[in-house]
Amino acid sequence: MSLKRELLLVDGYNIIGAWPHLRKLRDIDFEKARNDLIEAMAEYQAVTGRQVTIVFDAHMRYGREAKAKQSRVAVVYTKENETADEWIERRAHELVDNRLVTLFVATNDFTEQWVIFGQGALRVPAAELLKDWKQAQKLIEIERRALEKDRSNRKTIDLSPDVRARFEEMRRRKSNRDEHH
Repeated sequence: MSLKRELLLVDGYNIIGAWPHLRKLRDIDFEKARNDLIEAMAEYQAVTGRQVTIVFDAHMRYGREAKAKQSRVAVVYTKENETADEWIERRAHELVDNRLVTLFVATNDFTEQWVIFGQGALRVPAAELLKDWKQAQKLIEIERRALEKDRSNRKTIDLSPDVRARFEEMRRRKSNRDEHH
């Protein structure tokens, strides 16, 4: 087992523009497209174990950089006049010598891919991230079905409250006897 932590930095608006279902949604409900990406990355993070940070340009925001956790995913809104690319490049530069971190960057921006690749990060094109997320969704669904099946296979008997109380009394008597022997 590797002690290395895996980090994925996601260029939020770039991925929204690259994933067909989010691109369509963005034109109807910008906020929902952003939230759907965050939820998708939460599922991805849960399955892969990679720590995900989604970086959004300071779109319609003014002032300082803002950070938050949403669905266990780190979400960063860059400061005014800073692009997500610039934030990601700065973070990649900070981590370049950290041997305990493997850094992945998800973007379709070709220039950005080469800049971060030159800093030692691994690039993840939008189509690959979409494929990996869909695979994560399938795994989550399989796990959910297995849990449901497990629950449905458990046999239970409905007992009246007085019979349940009698069984509880018997159970307690037995555990008291076991403690004293």
